[in-house]
Amino acid sequence: MANISLSLPKKLILAFSCLTIFCASCSTNQRIARQVKREFKHSAVIKQYQVGFALYDKEKKEMIFQKDAEKYYTPASNTKLFTFYAGLKMMPDSIPSLKYIEKGDSLIFWGTGDPSFLHTQLKGTKAYNLLKQTSKKLFFAPGRYTGDFYGNGWQWDDYNEYYQPEINELPIMDNVVLITAKTAGKMELLPKTFSTCFLKDSTSSKPFNVVRDFNANKFNYPNTVIPAKYDQQVPYKVSTLTTVNLLSDTLDKYIGIVKMKLPVGAKTIYNVKSDSVFKHMLLPSDNFMAEQLLLVYGNQLGEELSTSKVIDYVTKNYLTTLPDKPRWLDGSGLSRGNLFTPRDMIKLLELIYDEVGDEKKLFDLLPAGGKSGTLRNAYPKTNQPFVFGKTGTLSGVHNQSGYVVTKKGKTLLFSFMNNNYVATTADVRKEMVRVMTFIHDNF
Repeated sequence: MANISLSLPKKLILAFSCLTIFCASCSTNQRIARQVKREFKHSAVIKQYQVGFALYDKEKKEMIFQKDAEKYYTPASNTKLFTFYAGLKMMPDSIPSLKYIEKGDSLIFWGTGDPSFLHTQLKGTKAYNLLKQTSKKLFFAPGRYTGDFYGNGWQWDDYNEYYQPEINELPIMDNVVLITAKTAGKMELLPKTFSTCFLKDSTSSKPFNVVRDFNANKFNYPNTVIPAKYDQQVPYKVSTLTTVNLLSDTLDKYIGIVKMKLPVGAKTIYNVKSDSVFKHMLLPSDNFMAEQLLLVYGNQLGEELSTSKVIDYVTKNYLTTLPDKPRWLDGSGLSRGNLFTPRDMIKLLELIYDEVGDEKKLFDLLPAGGKSGTLRNAYPKTNQPFVFGKTGTLSGVHNQSGYVVTKKGKTLLFSFMNNNYVATTADVRKEMVRVMTFIHDNF
């Protein structure tokens, strides 16, 4: 009897200890929820527009706090996280750049949509070197991409802006013309092939700015001196003939055009590492990279390079666990037709985290608050950022979705979506940063 009476308090103490730990664990997230809710409730800025927010504890697989997280929002460049995840699932170690066959004295090649091919920064040259070094006659076989030169729902009047290059199966040099001047009055172009397409408007004395005709590669500039340190990127009009002429000029070789379907046994030449391309898409939020990557994913599926078919494939095969059905139309987020919920973004972030399997590697690929990419100037400059994620901005839209590391070292997932505001984006960003900093500092 004595032994029984002594052991009973021990069991009670153990049970009480377990209950205390369990309750403390629960109360931590409940406390976070209460305090974050209070921050939203007392924010005069957030009350002015539509806001969706979700905060998630990945270790406990528990949603900590939600505000209209089941509602749909325009994601803007948060869409690139979907494109990124699709690449993690579908891409090999390096980007497939060209498909080709050697037939007699000829080398016939097909595009894969590879954005790194002769890219001005990534310097993808392996496929280029294949074409440069061969002694065979070169023939380009177009026709794999049958879509439009713009994505579904893009604004046509942004055609002259650097962030909206056209889409095609064999992009060359970022699909833009780079216009620079180191010293005043000395304009330099890349690719130089377009130099004969530049026309001075002798009747215009406006500040220097190059504007392309919408339907043709005619670049007009005013009768004013190009200033020193000038830098402008203008998308060129893509076409099979433009592609062949650019490539022929760069290779200093004649390239023929042949109508031929991609055969099953065609070889593949790979270019730069996939992670390098993902990083270049995510950090500066490169729309060109995002759109072209979807075509590269299409290359993995078959002959046709189709944005819509890739999105359909990825949605059905890799995104079945999303709580809400996404409306996903392009790779970059330029389309206002894209609609995602904050809780969809949370699930996607969890899938990305698990797929990469290395927090340090993942955070290196993403913009870091106060340090790199599109979050560099959003948060105070620091060597130890605490927010890693993707921004998304259109007129009246500004979002952040990613990972926040608290002062106690806990990694939480968040999606903060702001739509339909008339305030300045700077004010919206400032309030979003304030809330995320509060979460970091207090938990």
